[in-house]
Amino acid sequence: MTARLPELSLVLPAHNEVENIRWLLPHLATTLPTLADRFEVVLVDDGSTDGSGATATELATQLGMELHIVRHERKSGYGATVGDGLRAARLSHVAFTDADGQFEVADLALLLPLLADADLVGGWREERNDAAMRSVVSWVFNTLVLLLYRLPYRDIDCAMKVMRREVLDSMELHARSALINTELYYKARYAGFRIAQHAVPHHPRRAGRRSGARPRAIARAIKELIVFRWTMRRSLPNRLQ
Repeated sequence: MTARLPELSLVLPAHNEVENIRWLLPHLATTLPTLADRFEVVLVDDGSTDGSGATATELATQLGMELHIVRHERKSGYGATVGDGLRAARLSHVAFTDADGQFEVADLALLLPLLADADLVGGWREERNDAAMRSVVSWVFNTLVLLLYRLPYRDIDCAMKVMRREVLDSMELHARSALINTELYYKARYAGFRIAQHAVPHHPRRAGRRSGARPRAIARAIKELIVFRWTMRRSLPNRLQ
């Protein structure tokens, strides 16, 4: 039997995703009611220049969907975008995924049953559908996370997660890059929250192009990875260092 939540906020980071938003919002209007009694969508428009936010607002009005737009005037980065979305979410359970169609929102149903015994549930990709360079970058990133943070989780940067509101209320998220996923796991574990994972399918991007594998984004993530670990080392108990 599929677990069902009383409330769910879905956070979607988006930068120039208008082509994907046109099919995604109607899809969410039929999918989210199968996951929660009440839901909202929080779209974080990260400096888009293609009308992503305006298109989402228009579609949400037509669909009668509860949509909240967080607007960045200029591109701020993946971590800042996800973080602002999580802070804007208002309901008892919060999930986030990407707006490019590489994750099927209906697959949150694979994660929800684990909330019976966990506070944060993350997906891990069974088989990646990314360009070779992006897969290599992800492997390097996850290897560095393992070496620096010793987190016992796989595919930490997988953009499919759901959590109880208490997890977010317990922490401040500062990462501006893809480190946001590591920071979330790390701080949740340190705070004593229960964490579980489950495999999820990963699909080819529906439209547009992804920017996460660009050298500048990679350099920012690696820099934050090292700086954040150095900062946290001084404040955590020895058991987590």
